[in-house]
Amino acid sequence: MTEPERRIELTWMDKQIPRKLVLQVAVEQSEFSYANHMSGDDIFDNRLIHGDNLQALECLKEEFTGKIKCIFIDPPYNTGNAFTQYDDCIEHSLWLSLMHHRMRIFCELLRPDGSIWITLDDREAHYMKVMCDEVFGRSSFIADISWQKRDGAPNDRKIGALHDHLLVFGKSKDHRSSRTMAEKSFNLMPRTEKADSQYRVFPEPAGPDARGPFRKTDATANGKGGRFVQSLCYPVRNPYTGKEVVPGKGRCWVHSREEMTRLQEDGRLYWGARGTARTPCRKLFKSEAKPGMTAPSIWSDCGFNQHASAHLEQIFGEKAAFETPKPEQLLQRIIHIASDIDDIVLDSFLGSGTTAAVAHKMRRRWIGVELGNHVITHCVPRLRKVIDGEEPGGVTDAVNWKGGGGFRFYKMVHSSAMDGS
Repeated sequence: MTEPERRIELTWMDKQIPRKLVLQVAVEQSEFSYANHMSGDDIFDNRLIHGDNLQALECLKEEFTGKIKCIFIDPPYNTGNAFTQYDDCIEHSLWLSLMHHRMRIFCELLRPDGSIWITLDDREAHYMKVMCDEVFGRSSFIADISWQKRDGAPNDRKIGALHDHLLVFGKSKDHRSSRTMAEKSFNLMPRTEKADSQYRVFPEPAGPDARGPFRKTDATANGKGGRFVQSLCYPVRNPYTGKEVVPGKGRCWVHSREEMTRLQEDGRLYWGARGTARTPCRKLFKSEAKPGMTAPSIWSDCGFNQHASAHLEQIFGEKAAFETPKPEQLLQRIIHIASDIDDIVLDSFLGSGTTAAVAHKMRRRWIGVELGNHVITHCVPRLRKVIDGEEPGGVTDAVNWKGGGGFRFYKMVHSSAMDGS
């Protein structure tokens, strides 16, 4: 029986003071809803919600508890600045309280195999990590990914940050392993040409292996660092010369005698083009490799803030009033890893609508929430362009998006207003 996990708790002033909410409901404003039937498998039940995201999240709980596969949020970084679209300067403990309320609801909304991805910089990321340890459980932490957001360090300080943190947490632990259910369900990244170039057809005395290209890996290990195991220093017979060989001085075989015998009998040891290698290598065949690649913890190939700004300028014909928009390539990678077609993606800090746009192009269902009026001035026209197949930038070509689908637009209003209508 496994020992229950000890809960981590971050404490701050006024944390325990409950927030009183005046009940609100989501009412559709059909003049902003939009759809375009361009194919037979279009998704129309997407939701764009205008209003306070805490109110919206509370409203979503009734229908979507335990149903969201992927949550991405780009919350205020609390930089101390006042931007056009929102105030990014609030007292630290208040910021923590505001985020804590929302994190608890996010945890309820996620599927058991769901995950949440949070972008922040050094000002609040580490506090957010401990807060999420408390809400989701420390064992539900998956990764702190460094996303390179600009191509050069700012020159206004001695050490300039090039990256943002991307904190990743799962909903539930898989008790049969050390990983979360979310991580076990993650999709691999597509294989790269560089990775595939390691596999070649190597010459052998009996001719090329019929199983196709392979890459070679050393069948011996260096004894330094405690890796030397005396029982792994046994002779192996070279099938071409008939001689028995042993690892070089200070080295041992990587595999047991039984495993080396199995590899030898199955032709999975490479003895060189003429069969005279001092020690063999193991063959790893391309046909047996994983269909994709593990995502690294440093992302320097997902576009910069400046690329996202240029994309928004292309969409709206003028410089959009967003200081640090996220590029579509970043959201494409997150959504690809964390979800599949028809899964639900949620972003309750929607900003310029990037998450919804990318999720739509990738044929996910989505829910976007935004408080500011730019949900009408920017999100609605941007998503209409996506639906009409008239938004050529971002990841449109990469995912072969042609258009289609739709969304319903909702506004959060006080329930008393509904009662009096």
